[in-house]
Amino acid sequence: MIYAILLMDRPGTADLRIQVRPDHRAYLAKLSDRMAFAGPLTSEDGKTVVGSLLAIDFASRADVDAWLKEEPYTKAGVYEKPIVHVFNNMWAQKVGFPPAP
Repeated sequence: MIYAILLMDRPGTADLRIQVRPDHRAYLAKLSDRMAFAGPLTSEDGKTVVGSLLAIDFASRADVDAWLKEEPYTKAGVYEKPIVHVFNNMWAQKVGFPPAP
């Protein structure tokens, strides 16, 4: 089942986010075969990161919670309380849209 996970950053954690990013990306990479999408959320300027949005296949909500507990940004205190919902994709994804930077 795909879970959409909304993770907003705590105020004042921009430098911590940058510091922990390599560990965060390595942790995400372990689930690359189960990931529908993942990426940062930004403010209107398109540059200032304010959180993350992930859509990942997990067997259960308990598995999501266990994964989040060990997620590097969570452990470092970057993220506030996650918002998690089951996601039913009703629209076909377009591969490579928009192109990755």
